[in-house]
Amino acid sequence: MDDILVRELVKSPEQRNNLLGTVFWLKVCGALVMGTAIALVLKYKVEDQQTYWMIALITFGFLFQATNVVDFYFQSQVQSKFAVRAQAIQLILTSLFKIYLVWNQAELIWFAFALMLDQVIVAVLFLLVYHWKIEWFPFFSFTWIQAKKLMRDSWPLIFAGMVVTVYMKIDQVMLKEMLDVKAVGVYSAAVKLCEAWYFVPSVITASLFPVIISSKQKSDTLYEQRMQKLYDLMVWVSVTVAIPTTFLADWVIVILYGNDFEASVTVLQIYIWAGVFTFLGVASFKWLVTENLQQYSFYVLAIGAVINIGSNLLLIPIYGINGAAVATFISYGIGSYAGLAFFKKSRQAFWMTTLSFNPFGVYKRNFHYPLIHG
Repeated sequence: MDDILVRELVKSPEQRNNLLGTVFWLKVCGALVMGTAIALVLKYKVEDQQTYWMIALITFGFLFQATNVVDFYFQSQVQSKFAVRAQAIQLILTSLFKIYLVWNQAELIWFAFALMLDQVIVAVLFLLVYHWKIEWFPFFSFTWIQAKKLMRDSWPLIFAGMVVTVYMKIDQVMLKEMLDVKAVGVYSAAVKLCEAWYFVPSVITASLFPVIISSKQKSDTLYEQRMQKLYDLMVWVSVTVAIPTTFLADWVIVILYGNDFEASVTVLQIYIWAGVFTFLGVASFKWLVTENLQQYSFYVLAIGAVINIGSNLLLIPIYGINGAAVATFISYGIGSYAGLAFFKKSRQAFWMTTLSFNPFGVYKRNFHYPLIHG
């Protein structure tokens, strides 16, 4: 619902209170449903009381995530600095608390409490920042009409989020089942290094998405220019990360993990290139939301997930962990890029992303006209 909220806040700023209040309570309801489902699973699956209470504490923390609507409001106003400052303060405070727990060799359950505390502190800070810059948070501005409209627009992204969870982790599950736990550990070492970069496209789009949405209301030509330049930026930032990683992979793995993880080198060299499609996918799905075509994000990701599972079944028995990395590269390429060509309404995004692979065209567009020009 987050991208939908940003889109609506940009398009209808006069509806701010209704939008924020409604999404806040929808998120609270979602957290309660999630908590109930987890409680039912715990009742039948978890016998250890400490594990039960750790999961319960962490789950309770998700209830406070509803206040992140404040973050998305500031994103819609291109004023993310206020939310970022709140998150920075939270990070400092809770990190000091966690260091204290480590120093005193605290019980494990205290670390679960610390994870919950992350959410509580940032929630309080978000509400304080909103009151400081705007007014008291509109807790009582829920409307059913707004809720139904938001849910109608959001359901494809909700299911897409579920597919992404499968999409990004199924390779590790299949490695465990088809090989062994050691293979998962070696593979995961490389994956963690690649996924460490995945916050970059989120930061870029969070900053530029509201500007792009507002440009659509002014001029279709300006909107398309800005969207094209966003794709250009995504492709070449990811390539800039992938090239040195490919050549320095052996050095990086040995320094960070030691010689026991030598097999991770090839995985890293392959997997890092899947990041190009991940970066592109983040931008493409923003385009789909802007065009109110978010159902296609679910369709395309579902195709990618099926390809991922099939490729892993085929390649893992032959090439082991390297086969899983290749399967990820193929499925990300289809799920975040090529799959857009399968549907008429999403094909424009496919052609725009394709143009971004041409370095000469990218240079011409961005050397003469900066991203926010016009």
